[in-house]
Amino acid sequence: MNFATFSSPAFFTDPYPMYKKLREAGPLLPVGTNALVTGRFEIVDALLRDRRMGKTYLQSVRARYGEGAAEQPVFQALSRTSLMMNPPAHTKLRTLLMKAFNAKQIEKQREIVEATSRDLLDRIGAAAQFDLVSEYAMPLPVEIMCHLLDIPSAHGTDLGVAASRLVSAFDLAPLDETALAGANEAALTLECYFRTVIEQRRAQPGDDIVSSLVNVEDDGATLSDEEIVSNVILLFIAGHETTSNMIGNAMVALLRQPARLEALRREPAAIRMAVAECMRFDGSVQMVVRTALEEVAIQDMTLNPGTIVFMLTGAANRDPAVFSHPDELHFDRGSNVPSLAFGGGIHYCLGARLAMLEMEVALLDLLARFPRMQPENLDQLNWHRRNNLRGVQSLRIHT
Repeated sequence: MNFATFSSPAFFTDPYPMYKKLREAGPLLPVGTNALVTGRFEIVDALLRDRRMGKTYLQSVRARYGEGAAEQPVFQALSRTSLMMNPPAHTKLRTLLMKAFNAKQIEKQREIVEATSRDLLDRIGAAAQFDLVSEYAMPLPVEIMCHLLDIPSAHGTDLGVAASRLVSAFDLAPLDETALAGANEAALTLECYFRTVIEQRRAQPGDDIVSSLVNVEDDGATLSDEEIVSNVILLFIAGHETTSNMIGNAMVALLRQPARLEALRREPAAIRMAVAECMRFDGSVQMVVRTALEEVAIQDMTLNPGTIVFMLTGAANRDPAVFSHPDELHFDRGSNVPSLAFGGGIHYCLGARLAMLEMEVALLDLLARFPRMQPENLDQLNWHRRNNLRGVQSLRIHT
């Protein structure tokens, strides 16, 4: 098994048969020099909570791309985000980010989320058919993130395209030369744009996330412009790509299991449990990476310092050792289903509350507006060619 195992057309269409083989093959399998992969829930969950497992992002870049790759703009930009840091730097940065991106700030966005969803559905109107991905799932989180950052929604499309190119750098399989060049260009484009936004907020603060980050302080600590730029980019790409793909994945899952779709129509109060289960069943984020910072013993194995572990959360969330009938949707698992869809440990997703809110509103509004919707070619969907971020390129709907 090597990195190329996770980049075949069959894998992109349906990774779960491969995940099953991987789980059955062993707890931790070699995938490269000093690199292992696992798809077992117990191991992923334990390692995400283990402070001896940390982030050596640029080391993992070198493992996949070679020694000189770490200096490229896209990898430098991602290395400055809280997602790629260890304590104490991570602790300081996340504390400041959480003060700006807190529950109160998110709850203020409920009306915006609901209004944005209604507006997009109004634009679709009474069309006999539409593309759920391009006309609803993709623009919804982009427009909401533009509101959060107080940037023109007209800029959202171009920024979203750049975010999609940049986020491909998270993939397990290395990008080819063309895709890597595109990711580098996207990183520079986003950095330039948000530096300008920061300058504007310093001159004229507002009631938005960027202004909060510019002015946030904790015991004298503040964020540098470089830290703000990188983490605003992270918020934008995470809020855009992960949520839009998750809306699409959830609708594919529900449409393929119409009894569950009908159950949600009859009982919309079950939406929170339904969203949690859809995220477990086919999450948009399929992988996280950690490195042993010191010796770690797990499952009768010893991870030496510097060992990189690629943890397939998509595989772990279908582990039959934890979930009964893992390849089926069951809303009665409860809203506290032990899913790893938002990661775990100190790097648990900062935007989890907002993502859940967007998902709940999106699914309920779709079901209410188009109660008789039917999909087109559910068995012939084109999925993004990414092994980290899973999503469908298009989902045609008849109303």
